[in-house]
Amino acid sequence: MLSRVLHVVFILLEVVVLFNLLIVVHELGHFLAARWRGLYIEKFGIWFGKPLWKKTINGVQYSLGSIPFGGFVALPQLAPMDLIEGKADLDRARLPKISALDKIIVAIAGPLFSLLLALFFACVVWAVGHPVSESDLTTVIGYVHQDSPAARAGLRPGDKIIEVDGQRVSRFFGMNDSVVWNVVRSEGPSIPFKVERDGKILSMDVVPQIDETSGWRRKGTRKVMIQPAVTPLVDKVEKDSPAAAAGIKAGDIITGLNGARMYNALSLVDQIELHPTDELTLDVRRAAEQLQVSLRPALLETEGVKKPRIGIQWDSSGQMSLSHPDPAEQVYHSITSTLQTIGAVASPSSDVKLQHMSGPIMIVRIYYMLFESENGWKLALWFSVVLNVNLAILNMLPIPVLDGGHIVLAIIEGVRRKPVNMKILEWVQTACATLIIGYMLYISFFDIGDLFEKNAGPKSTRKETPAVEKTTPAP
Repeated sequence: MLSRVLHVVFILLEVVVLFNLLIVVHELGHFLAARWRGLYIEKFGIWFGKPLWKKTINGVQYSLGSIPFGGFVALPQLAPMDLIEGKADLDRARLPKISALDKIIVAIAGPLFSLLLALFFACVVWAVGHPVSESDLTTVIGYVHQDSPAARAGLRPGDKIIEVDGQRVSRFFGMNDSVVWNVVRSEGPSIPFKVERDGKILSMDVVPQIDETSGWRRKGTRKVMIQPAVTPLVDKVEKDSPAAAAGIKAGDIITGLNGARMYNALSLVDQIELHPTDELTLDVRRAAEQLQVSLRPALLETEGVKKPRIGIQWDSSGQMSLSHPDPAEQVYHSITSTLQTIGAVASPSSDVKLQHMSGPIMIVRIYYMLFESENGWKLALWFSVVLNVNLAILNMLPIPVLDGGHIVLAIIEGVRRKPVNMKILEWVQTACATLIIGYMLYISFFDIGDLFEKNAGPKSTRKETPAVEKTTPAP
């Protein structure tokens, strides 16, 4: 019990350190640029809330807050940010004016440092490797849910998906060129699929479905209800089960079911559910040996209820491998995925809305899930590349309070040859800061709701794949 508590505490510390590092480095960019351009720096704080420690050095008040989240740098000459940074201790009107160029340089330094940190993490990922599952390397369909949009359109297990909605795909999950993302961001009443089957290229239109939700749950997004081809790898065999009696062992790969190739363990789950008393013939690969076993499901207890199963627990991600992606390619893909997400949210025809974005609670949760996995640090570093790029681009949006808003205001000031009225600027900054804080609270409601939903959240770790819902309990 104590070891588990210490394990959880250690993971939380890892999450706090890495998540805060992203934000502090961003703010450090503003700080160093302000130093370079000669701006007055009032405060540089790590974390928010009542200071646990503070000290003034060379006119700058450094502090460590009591709320372990983020950081800030107070630059009164840039823009009034009282709602976030607290009331300024001096009269801004008495400070010397700074040029529009200085404001642009200081504003852009934060996103630039975020991109540089992303590139640093990308180099580390390239060096140590990024663990990838089979779904990251294939577009072959492993399972089609019964009576689903995909089944009605004629998609079958074994089909290799080439294009979705006119976009070429190279993997099943994730962003950019994945099957799932191109389904989610599609906008037409049907989604064109192009697949390869038995050496022939086939085209078919799939009418997606969107599940209804209620309460503080995010609205559903488009799906066609297919799963990738994943090696049915046995993770564990339950004692005194039909699988154990048949001689199946952990590490075995089930390659066939009743004479047909099995692309995904869900096919076996379906067979047992539909024909719970029928005998099953399984083709099993064990190292270089090919075996065939026969067995019949039995009633085994699952969460207090007896169900027909054979007693296998699956390694849902199948066989893992280690890739060494080019650092520049990692940053490029992170940029394109962020821009695609912004485009989907901005499109009036898209089902992707602002509520589908992740707030701080979900980001921390993702980090926690990644650190809990066997490849924790490697996956967390890879995710940090994406998050840093996301932080850089979102901060460049032309919204007052954000860095992009400061840049736009500086450009306007340069064109007009005089600064924006301070009273108007203060009102606009406060209004926008209030809206952003309100939005973060709005998103947090959905993030908290996901915490209480079974199998909710990102499927990022080895045991957390879309197949888990069906394979747990095991057949």
